[in-house]
Amino acid sequence: MQHRYSRQTRLKSFGEEAQSKLAEAKVLIVGLGGLGLPVAQYLNAMGVGTLGLVDQDVVELHNLQRQVLYSEKDVGRQKLEVAHEKLRQQNSSTHFDIFDTFLTKDNALELIGQFDVVVDATDNFPTRYLINDACVMLNKPFVYGALHGFEGHVSVFNLNDGPTYRCLYPTMPSEQEIPDCNDNGVLGVVPGIIGSLQALEVVKLVTGVGEVLSGRLLLYDGLSQRANQIKFGAKPEFKKISQLQNAYGPSDCERVSQLSSDNFIAMRNSKQNYTLIDVRTPQEYDQYHLPEAKNIPLDQLEDSNLQWENPKEVYVICQSGKRSATAVKLFQTKYPNLQFHSILGGMNSLEAISHNI
Repeated sequence: MQHRYSRQTRLKSFGEEAQSKLAEAKVLIVGLGGLGLPVAQYLNAMGVGTLGLVDQDVVELHNLQRQVLYSEKDVGRQKLEVAHEKLRQQNSSTHFDIFDTFLTKDNALELIGQFDVVVDATDNFPTRYLINDACVMLNKPFVYGALHGFEGHVSVFNLNDGPTYRCLYPTMPSEQEIPDCNDNGVLGVVPGIIGSLQALEVVKLVTGVGEVLSGRLLLYDGLSQRANQIKFGAKPEFKKISQLQNAYGPSDCERVSQLSSDNFIAMRNSKQNYTLIDVRTPQEYDQYHLPEAKNIPLDQLEDSNLQWENPKEVYVICQSGKRSATAVKLFQTKYPNLQFHSILGGMNSLEAISHNI
């Protein structure tokens, strides 16, 4: 019987020794979106022994142009469940550790401590800084990838004496400096390219083959098919992190009660009493909205004084779920005795299964 990994073990600079190192490796992938999926698929196919998967999102229709492991029939399902199912079909020898959660300051050290390498496949700054700080404390390297439009970045941080993410980006941008999720797009094929490059860096880290991107930031431009590198050094003050911060910015989704679009539709069809607040702009609301939704744009919430018709359950919706999560946190502060829920995926997800609405 032909060796499953023979096409890579026959490489003289790789061989059976490198393959054995892959089989013994434990790699944690944070995020199962456009970056995390190609990382998971290639590492799984190449024989990494243990893959940890962290995600608590659901598949949305607009994910499918870049998150190619998912199909139309998966819309509304948990990404973690779908990815685990399909990755097991790809390679039954891999051991999977499944974490149905977002990475938070409360679980980061425990989760990351179980693995040799961490892959940052997230799409937000708070989680990225959290990964960095936890990896510095635990002395774990992590492979970074980021996307913007037609471009992508790749690097390896915290490897031995190499620089950390904070050595390159010392402080997190403010919420006002972060582009809104509806304004910031990405060409579908670019995450596959960047995720594949991240997977390659993991393989080099684990096996010792090749030169790892530590202290170098790779900048990839898909429109010109050019890749450049920027060198940067370690700053001692960022290598001495001894504890996590109390909070990591505005995207602490773990503190917000969230409801999947499927569960919202089921609740809606059951004729339960509830209040629905749509926090999109008036222009978005006028274009399409649910008939029972009351429009209060996010930038007007602070000044609003609401009279609740159905105070027990209040649901909040936006276009993709980001603004509604922010709104729920504002509501929780203003009305601490009421229960608020952000609808995961927002109108994008509901429109994907609009035959149920």
